[in-house]
Amino acid sequence: MKDAEKGSWVSRIAAFQDVKTYAELNWDGSFEDYLEIVRKNPKVTRTAFQRIYDMILSHGKSEYIDNKKKLTRYHFFSDERFGGRDAIFGLDVPLMKLVNVFKSAAQGYGTEKRVILLHGPVGSSKSTIARLLKKGMEEYSKVPEGAAYTFSWLTDKKQPDGTVTKEKMKCPMNEEPLNLIPKEWRPKIFAELSPPESGYTIPNGCELCPACRFVFKELMTEYKGDFAQVMNHIHVNRLIFSEKDRVGIGTFQPKDEKNQDSTELTGDINYRKIAEYGSDSDPRAFNFDGEFNIANRGVIEFVEVLKLDVAFLYDLLGASQEHKIKPKKFPQTDIDEVIIGHTNEPEYKKLESNEFMEALRDRTVKIDIPYITKLTEEVKIYEKDFNSRAIKGKHIAPHTLEMAAMWAVLTRLEEPKKHNLSLLQKLKLYNGKTLPNFTEDNIKELRKESVREGLEGISARYIQDKISNALVSDKGEGCINPFMVLNELEAGLKTHSLINNEDARKRMKELLTTVKQEYEDIVKNEVQRAISADEDAIGKLCGNYIDNIKAFTQKEKVRNKYTGIYEVPDERLMRSIEEKIDIPESRKDDFRGEIMNYIGALAVEGKTFNYRTNERLHKALELKLFEDQKDSIKLKNLVSSVVDKETQEKIDLVKDRMMKNYGYCEICSTDVLNFVASIFARGDAKE
Repeated sequence: MKDAEKGSWVSRIAAFQDVKTYAELNWDGSFEDYLEIVRKNPKVTRTAFQRIYDMILSHGKSEYIDNKKKLTRYHFFSDERFGGRDAIFGLDVPLMKLVNVFKSAAQGYGTEKRVILLHGPVGSSKSTIARLLKKGMEEYSKVPEGAAYTFSWLTDKKQPDGTVTKEKMKCPMNEEPLNLIPKEWRPKIFAELSPPESGYTIPNGCELCPACRFVFKELMTEYKGDFAQVMNHIHVNRLIFSEKDRVGIGTFQPKDEKNQDSTELTGDINYRKIAEYGSDSDPRAFNFDGEFNIANRGVIEFVEVLKLDVAFLYDLLGASQEHKIKPKKFPQTDIDEVIIGHTNEPEYKKLESNEFMEALRDRTVKIDIPYITKLTEEVKIYEKDFNSRAIKGKHIAPHTLEMAAMWAVLTRLEEPKKHNLSLLQKLKLYNGKTLPNFTEDNIKELRKESVREGLEGISARYIQDKISNALVSDKGEGCINPFMVLNELEAGLKTHSLINNEDARKRMKELLTTVKQEYEDIVKNEVQRAISADEDAIGKLCGNYIDNIKAFTQKEKVRNKYTGIYEVPDERLMRSIEEKIDIPESRKDDFRGEIMNYIGALAVEGKTFNYRTNERLHKALELKLFEDQKDSIKLKNLVSSVVDKETQEKIDLVKDRMMKNYGYCEICSTDVLNFVASIFARGDAKE
């Protein structure tokens, strides 16, 4: 390649650089310059908890009502900045609790002195939440509203040949530059930098770290206590958090006891520098590069925190309660950071049963991060990874991910103790469906009585693994369907490492059978709708039914839309719909009253009735419409090897509707029609 061509490529790459942003992120100036920045924007001095709370709020939030409970969704956890790669679904309640802890800590109400412990089963998003918080702090430090600053020392260093050179020493713990002001001076100075009318009080801050304290004292001695001259040696610079560069973000992971000691948390002696400075107690001969040191001003994550050796947990106690750490041979050193750990159920049970760990339990705020128990939210996890953009060359048949998610959620739910409910009905209630005689208060009661719901069951990871197996399988001819995935899920139960008894395995298989039966009903419904294929017709039928039961319950007549004459309610029409969902003659009055009460309750809340939200009524309407139209195509003809031209055209029309309206492909639409035809053929044979 010619030099000119090389140059052109470098130039083209360089054109992507935002010079202005680079200059902002690499700003440096004097201590005087920094004090002017603080005077204009005191929030640059925020504590770690204040910063992380503001960072979450900066992404916005929205409120919604779920079963009469007002919930907040924090958009930060949707990870929109990175295309939803680490998005959290279905955990708004635990995330609200977490954000409330940050809010309390930001206001100094006590939780800033605690270890935040994310507790839950394997694969429940604990690590993802911690990763999101670290990533969020990195990005927030790059925007103007998230700006933070630290400093370096510029001092003279005498060389062996007698010459003097300038030496730059960065503050090893990324400290707030205002820490350079002696504590006794701070109240008056801070009051002037941020007067009461600004609405923000500058935090009192920490004492300098041992290395900076040593340099500060040396210079104060040299300049006979002239603080102004000492500050001439200070260069303030923008602080950009980075986990990879170990600036403001720390991660600590347990290892083998023989290969790990507490110096990984609090730093260690730099033996090469002892010869230079003459003593191992000189802070300049010490590396303040433990995870606690480098995470100062930001976040430290403890992976599987309760697997740590006891010696490490002692460091954790002081770091959380006192905001101090104890580097080897140095006094206790102030830190300002968010300490967040996560652990699974077995480790937490050990902590609860260990009387010697009471101090740690007392300094811990536990936040349960359960599995998702709402079907639509669970489906989103799999849609994120398995979609037409990510999967090339294979089609995923409709309901494949939904059925896998349904089984996962069913394994996490507790059997209803009362209400005469099946587990599948409970899942549907949680998912926003309505059932007769069940109100939002009943759903709240169901949730309250299920204390451990979501803390046991099958993880999303297992489901993802089995979907992957189905995708790479030789079966399917370019399309995978729910049965292929459900078969993979069942086969994997034999070797599932977290299922340790036959009763649990048997229950899982029974739930798979439940899901298969539900899938049969769903695809029968879809084929029936594809045959009738008229949402308008269902809407009109529903409107007609509602008009008639309204007149019936209020003992009135209903107006005939065609003749304009008022007639008695059409009992034949009402019963033809109600019989489709096995409403007996003796219960018809109650059923009609329930529908009208439900419509009235919605009207009080300002909502409009929609037949789609009432599963039983929706099903009855579809079955009625299907019955009226099914003679136009005989489904059992599908399983026959000989089909006449007219029937084939009708079959092709239904397949076309399946592909157009429900997302089927040529392969899976044919499979589903054959499957449903075989169900109807079995039904005819029984009759």
